[in-house]
Amino acid sequence: MAADLRAQVLDASVQLIAEAGLAGLSMREVARRAGVSHQAPYHHFHDKESIVAALVERGFGKLADRMEAAAAGRGTVAQRLAKTGREYVEFALAEPVFFRLMFRPELVALARFPAASAAGARAFTVLQRLIDERTEGSRVSQAKKDALVSMHWSVVHGLAALMIDGVLGEKYRKPEDREKHVTMVLELFADGAV
Repeated sequence: MAADLRAQVLDASVQLIAEAGLAGLSMREVARRAGVSHQAPYHHFHDKESIVAALVERGFGKLADRMEAAAAGRGTVAQRLAKTGREYVEFALAEPVFFRLMFRPELVALARFPAASAAGARAFTVLQRLIDERTEGSRVSQAKKDALVSMHWSVVHGLAALMIDGVLGEKYRKPEDREKHVTMVLELFADGAV
């Protein structure tokens, strides 16, 4: 029952943020939407930041699941890098509330929420492992590997942000056009990045 209450509070929070933005998130309104007493959310969350941290953890967990499955699939490293990138963009499109919260350090001090921090590290590790695999056997310095990770992450994150909140979302409204464009960008990038 306690796990159900926690899930109800988080689900109500996602719905509320989707409708009213983060400014509309309040413990009282979350409780009302979850159909529980106004004190019930405090059994699991101390404050709004705790709720946001739990949402960040959930979001990174979902993202990591998608990326891990893509990375474990068939294909060359370049193909799997493109697949993980596509999963990243598709996650952002499918879960915009989570995506918009996950990369906002001013909202959640991750140092105070180790589970959220660990979930983020899990997603990041997928990319690091693929870059390690891509550069295996070559004399690539750790600094260059770190730069490659940052470069891949930047391209994919930028593409995702432009798709959900920018001009690319406007340009590629049809899902099939959007998917074709994202696939082409990521395949071109993964082929030429190393």
